Amino acid sequence: MNVRKFSAGTSRQALHLVRQGLGPDALILSNRAVEGGVEILAVAPGDLPPHAATAQAAPRGRQGKAAVSGRDPQPATPAPAAAAAVAEDPVSRSLAREIKSMRGLIEQQLVYQAWDTAQRREPGKARVLRDMLHAGFSAALVRQFLAKMPPGLGEERKLGWVKAVLERNLRTVAAADEMVERGGVYALVGPTGVGKTTTVAKIAARCVVRYGADRIALLTTDGYRIGAHEQLRIYGKLLGVRVIAIKDASDLQFVLDDLRGKHLVLIDTVGMSQRDEMVVEQLALLSASGTQVQRLLLLNATGNGETLDDVVRAYRGGGVHGCIITKTDEAMGIATTLDIVIRHRLSLHYVTDGQRVPEDLHLPDREHLLERALRPVAAPSVHHLDAAECQLMLATASAGGTVVGASLG
Repeated sequence: MNVRKFSAGTSRQALHLVRQGLGPDALILSNRAVEGGVEILAVAPGDLPPHAATAQAAPRGRQGKAAVSGRDPQPATPAPAAAAAVAEDPVSRSLAREIKSMRGLIEQQLVYQAWDTAQRREPGKARVLRDMLHAGFSAALVRQFLAKMPPGLGEERKLGWVKAVLERNLRTVAAADEMVERGGVYALVGPTGVGKTTTVAKIAARCVVRYGADRIALLTTDGYRIGAHEQLRIYGKLLGVRVIAIKDASDLQFVLDDLRGKHLVLIDTVGMSQRDEMVVEQLALLSASGTQVQRLLLLNATGNGETLDDVVRAYRGGGVHGCIITKTDEAMGIATTLDIVIRHRLSLHYVTDGQRVPEDLHLPDREHLLERALRPVAAPSVHHLDAAECQLMLATASAGGTVVGASLG
């Protein structure tokens, strides 16, 4: 079967090309909008299988003539009895299945051809695609990079361009703007087990070294876990810092009013699943305090992309001041977490890589983080695609993909 593709700016023009190329009895297989106009796949009557040609020639009527008449095709409204007869006709059902299968094969072949053309024109893009996917960056971000990549770059220059754009879009807090330097009230939020209490202790220790223990206070709203208060109280006792347990919004407002003279107040919140309905209650508690409580979302570097996306969506209600990446020492790579930070346009305040207080808390170094994220894979992984599979993925996904909240510059 010889299937031909016709493209034009409008449906009328495309149908005119079909009529010129295949005649007025051509069978249209698909009609879809593409960039720059309309694309139609059609086949000449002489190229149809015998039973397909018979089925086409049967009740053509008004609908069949309109297929290539030069007018935009209008939706047909067959009589109920005729529609039921067609639906029950085994030949029609078989023909529909064949056309659907044939359409899939044709589109797959067109995909391969499009990729082969792009590969010959920009051979280095395959390596960029493979390296970024293997590192852990999302397909959405990779597609946007490839779409915006300047033409004519060599393979090595392409990788350099990727790193430069990533560095430009990764928002980090400089030492002069560090929260310990600025002071204020901060609540660390995030799912269970992400390291909130330990990170509170690390930031508190950093503040004690600079300003003294009397300039900082620690609050906790975690009354659900057994011994949760005691863990923070132990840290507070070691640092010489006051620790206060909070019960509700009015209690929080009263305590914050009493602590207005403190340089830095850190709130350790309850860890809970991002799908727990109590997340909304927790965010409401922080918002109802009457004091500007800036929220820092903790992102676990060992989490997968879909889970981290879900975490950001759940905890971002009402606004997030920034984020902290934790447990980088436990993660095989950090590209997935950096991808989340970039796509959601979060400001990265700290990176943690261990349990030591306060040694394992660091200001983000963009160059170091991206160097680690883009580090070549030392050995093959069962979770990685091979070169041909990467190419197919790019080709099939080339229709689009929007990066959440991000606009690469």
